Amino acid sequence: MAGLDFTGEPRSPRQPPDDLIQPFQIEGRAVRGRLVRLGPLVDEILHRHAYPDPVAAMLAEMVALAAVLSAALKFDGVFTLQTKGDGAIRMMVADVTSTGDVRGYAQFDGERLAAASADPETASAPVPHLLGSGYLAFTVDQGPHTERYQGIVELSGETLVDCVHHYFRQSEQLQADIKLAVGREARTDGGGLGWRAGALMVQRMPPAGASATVAEEAEEDWRRALALTASSTPGELLDPALAPNDLLYRLFHEDGVRVFAPGALRAACRCSRERVERVLRSMPRSEIETLKVDGAVVVTCEFCNDSYRFSDEDLDRLYRTS
Repeated sequence: MAGLDFTGEPRSPRQPPDDLIQPFQIEGRAVRGRLVRLGPLVDEILHRHAYPDPVAAMLAEMVALAAVLSAALKFDGVFTLQTKGDGAIRMMVADVTSTGDVRGYAQFDGERLAAASADPETASAPVPHLLGSGYLAFTVDQGPHTERYQGIVELSGETLVDCVHHYFRQSEQLQADIKLAVGREARTDGGGLGWRAGALMVQRMPPAGASATVAEEAEEDWRRALALTASSTPGELLDPALAPNDLLYRLFHEDGVRVFAPGALRAACRCSRERVERVLRSMPRSEIETLKVDGAVVVTCEFCNDSYRFSDEDLDRLYRTS
């Protein structure tokens, strides 16, 4: 893949500032990375539900993490990141398809959330205070005729990034570091504040050689990459006026940074009336009848919050064709 070398003055090739994955490589060093910048995408996902701010912020982090982690994998299907715990936020799910479709949702207990939010320590340690004890799961599903991969790690640490780093430490195949930011900024259309999220991930690659000198240089390169990544600020990761390529130049220009073609992301749910019909047809008609409200069955997608209504005539048609 052809890249643009940013060893000289910063340049901003025509690219959207939001809703993208920007791959990059630090020149001459066994380090590559991904920058994820989310604007309208994450704002749309969150505003499809009336999430309280603590839930919205956690789900925004999940969506950004799912996007940046998926970009480090080669797959043709769906990458899913999921938490399940015994805290106020019982479950969060975010998934990304290999074509860039992103969605997410959260389940929570309102009363327990209000109590947890009143604790001043919740903001700095949301995982133990909001998610509680449980697990974080990584799943890659490439279709019915392939083996599904899943990795699971306990919810260990104060933040979701801590949990992901805990997974990295347990993995012998991946050395990586992530910087994450979530916040709200004024929408460009003047419609109040909108949610934004950004994630920067660097990944250590095998060095070109096996000598002690090469290994020592690779270790130093990795430590430098970690320090430069840590120097990025939440404002830089979220600022819609700071182009992704300009941010990468700001961080890594002393070493040289090469960027590659960005991948576009979009908020898109995979639900449809046809899929809901297939699910209903798989259930006994007598069971479906018990789900009626005001004479109809209404199925609401947990991800996008769209509803599908089925009258008696619709159900008669479904069962005649099943």
